[in-house]
Amino acid sequence: MPVIVNGVELTDAEIEAALPDYQDDPNPLRAATTAWVVRRVLVDAADAAGIDCRDGEAAIDALLAREVKVPVPDEESCRRHYAQHRERFTVGELVEVDHILFQVTDHVDLTALTERAEAVLSEVQAEPARFAELAARYSNCPSGAQGGNLGQIRRGETVPEFERAVFALADGELMGRLLPTRFGLHIVRAAHREPGMLLPYEAVSKQIEDVLAAASRDAATRQYLKRLVGAARISGIDLPGAETPLVQ
Repeated sequence: MPVIVNGVELTDAEIEAALPDYQDDPNPLRAATTAWVVRRVLVDAADAAGIDCRDGEAAIDALLAREVKVPVPDEESCRRHYAQHRERFTVGELVEVDHILFQVTDHVDLTALTERAEAVLSEVQAEPARFAELAARYSNCPSGAQGGNLGQIRRGETVPEFERAVFALADGELMGRLLPTRFGLHIVRAAHREPGMLLPYEAVSKQIEDVLAAASRDAATRQYLKRLVGAARISGIDLPGAETPLVQ
């Protein structure tokens, strides 16, 4: 069934030309088709608004600039963001991390692996001085050869679930439970912490204003596109809630 937007049909040539841009998407064909639908809706809206559409991208930019109005974030909002996300404005914060990894693979018995990891964690809790010995014996990470030591980690250098856990530990603290990540189960200790320095609000206020403005612009653009898609005559594809990379 052909995809048609406001009387204009998506051609095979158009979809073939767009597909390479969406090869990393789980469903490249749907992603490319959805993007074409949204672009078609925007160009039609620009044309209806009297905007020169000979350059489609320029017309879309002009339309969005005209229709999507974003207020400048006030200082109260910026200071609240600063207070709620202090870690983002702290520089020089480091954690030296020790860990023991029990790797989860496709064919591993997860129950047995968890039981072994829990048993090793109990040993570490009972005798913290044996951490390096137990890491060398049990860890599936190359760091086991260094007693489980991963060295110093900065924010942004590891996967989010690991980062959140290790930066929440106090200096020298052993996490009291196993830490599950995409790699497996970890026993984690903050061997040493450097707290870093919180930048003053005045030094980051413009950065915060830009971040909040961008978030507001994205939200307003999503809402505008949903209205346009909802009002358009679209057949051949179902877009519940205007499902598109541009409005998610």
